[in-house]
Amino acid sequence: MNVLWITSAYPSEEQPGSGVFHETQVQALRRLGMNITVICPVPQNPAMLQYLKKTYRSRCDIPPVYQRNGVTVYRPHYLALPGQLRWSQPDQRIAAAVLDVMDRSGLMPDVLHAHFAMPSGGAARIVAEKKQLPWLLTLHGSDVNVYPHFSKSAMRAFVQTIGAADEVLSVGESLREKTREMTGRDSVVLPIGIDLSRFKEPKKDKLAIRRKLGLPLDKKMMVFVGRLTEAKGIFELLQAIERLPDETACVFVGDGPSAEKIKAHSEFNRRIFAPGQMENERVKDYLSASDLFVLPSHTEGMPTVVIEALALKIPAVCTEVGSLPELFGNYRDLLVEPKSVDSLTQRILDYLYRELPVQEIGRDLRRQVELHYDAGQNAAALREAYHHVLDRALLIV
Repeated sequence: MNVLWITSAYPSEEQPGSGVFHETQVQALRRLGMNITVICPVPQNPAMLQYLKKTYRSRCDIPPVYQRNGVTVYRPHYLALPGQLRWSQPDQRIAAAVLDVMDRSGLMPDVLHAHFAMPSGGAARIVAEKKQLPWLLTLHGSDVNVYPHFSKSAMRAFVQTIGAADEVLSVGESLREKTREMTGRDSVVLPIGIDLSRFKEPKKDKLAIRRKLGLPLDKKMMVFVGRLTEAKGIFELLQAIERLPDETACVFVGDGPSAEKIKAHSEFNRRIFAPGQMENERVKDYLSASDLFVLPSHTEGMPTVVIEALALKIPAVCTEVGSLPELFGNYRDLLVEPKSVDSLTQRILDYLYRELPVQEIGRDLRRQVELHYDAGQNAAALREAYHHVLDRALLIV
């Protein structure tokens, strides 16, 4: 079966940390014999706007097509305008870019699979109608919790996209419930998961890994991994660090609009490190080198990096948002209140100094990951979903 993925994030040599969870799922599907092609359109702002702000500059360093681990990835540009998801969805422009790639490259998929209702889902709806193809939509978090609430027009676009998909999947139960409340349509819960074979306890000890990474050997190390934005809670984490003992330090792995502010902190504070964005294999090293993983997001779907940390049995301090209570199961009480520096600081101290049963918690949460968040197991379920929508489409014809 030939499947075309349409998504707004996928790793490249220039941006190795972008959409790693997508690549994990694609590779799991390939191991099951599926042929996956990816189209990941790149927003390009008008030239006059690119001079006004760094974030408006197009990512023109990413090639228009490349091979990555056996998968062909197309990166066509489309015209983007600041704040477009608030007032004018770019569905038509993204769809035009996707259709142009399909026509020029002779792509003839059996099924479309869009990731994120906005903006990729809206574009996939147009492409599926134009090409008369069955399509699935996976909801990941911000496309349910954030973007539809920007405006009435954004909500209309969200509801229209959810209603048009042949099958809707959610990466967590909370997204399923919220989508049902907003649209009246149910979805199937199917997390993406991780490649468990890559996330086992490291053979080297923490100190050896820290030497390799150039991190302090005499600190209690925390690590944050994610997009460096206010919504990820990084400024609450910075405030918490100020309240923690001097023997604690934190690594901020990632890139984003607030990267310069984090780097500025790291230049004068020897307890803060900012190595930037990197390949997932190196991210795993930073996780393994740490005593604690921290992700104090204001909103989430099901962040893959938390699953990775738990698979490595790294204690994790996270906020009680999105589908994280499902992931933590019996330990959901350890989740903290979002936007609360007090709650965040206290839970970090609990893990580092209050003698929580860290080993027992680590074993139990690793077992939870093995049961529900194995990318190979979940890819098999996704393959069945592809066959289901294709068979149903053939019956209608």
